Amino acid sequence: MLSQKVLKQIELMQVSEITEYHVYTAVAKRMKDDKNKAILLKIANEERAHSETWKKYTHKDVKPNQFKIKWYGLLNIVFGFTFTLKIMEKGEFKAAIAYGDLSKEAPEAMKIAQDEEAHEDALIQLLDEERLQYVGSMVLGLNDALVELTGTLAGLSLALKDTKLIALSGLVTGISATLSMMSSAYLSGRSNGDAHPLKSASYTGIMYIIAVILLALPYLLFAKSDYLLALGVMLVVVIVIIFIFTYYVSVAKDLPFKKRFLEMATISMSVAAVAFVIGLLVKQFLGINI
Repeated sequence: MLSQKVLKQIELMQVSEITEYHVYTAVAKRMKDDKNKAILLKIANEERAHSETWKKYTHKDVKPNQFKIKWYGLLNIVFGFTFTLKIMEKGEFKAAIAYGDLSKEAPEAMKIAQDEEAHEDALIQLLDEERLQYVGSMVLGLNDALVELTGTLAGLSLALKDTKLIALSGLVTGISATLSMMSSAYLSGRSNGDAHPLKSASYTGIMYIIAVILLALPYLLFAKSDYLLALGVMLVVVIVIIFIFTYYVSVAKDLPFKKRFLEMATISMSVAAVAFVIGLLVKQFLGINI
């Protein structure tokens, strides 16, 4: 006889396994690569088998967690399958902590734990996602946009004191800079023997223009006189963008998060502070009032 505590843990694991079966199946359906699809379907079937194993103990038919299925489906669309599956595998690793205790009363738990480790090894073979091949281009576009636009908008905030003029100036500067960065990335890729310089330039430009729009948006939403409020919101947006992108890269590429986040955030905030002071000095010494 199993204790109520262990039975509760097993039921939670049963729900987790059947949920992950549906997630793996859904991700596999969106894949064009037959090899990756086959591996994912194999893992999905193993997850379903694990759920059936737990059913021998609980004697229950459990339903998958629909919220998790939809959540991981959304992550897959936005961030790609590598990020999504690694996030889910991290969850499985945390759940595996309970396997040692469970195995005392449910010996098959250790076999399932070994299968989960095999999942991780199989997933490593899957990491051939196109967008991850261009992370360098994405980082280049995002870093340059955040540093340049944060400084530009911060400086203009004090110099112009009009959210609409600031937004207009920022958008014109940002769009021009996007085209310039794409051209530079393309020419750099060509000279370095990049097999797909246009794709590299495209990823650089996409990240750049997304940053431009998000940073200019607060100035478009607030009243003309609320330039300082718009500036504050813009700086928060910068931190959020840095956090999300750094976290994405750290998970997908197995890189340290904290150091990269602090480095990128410090550079952007420092440039914003210097540009803000420059805008104040320019306005003061040139005597420009708009």
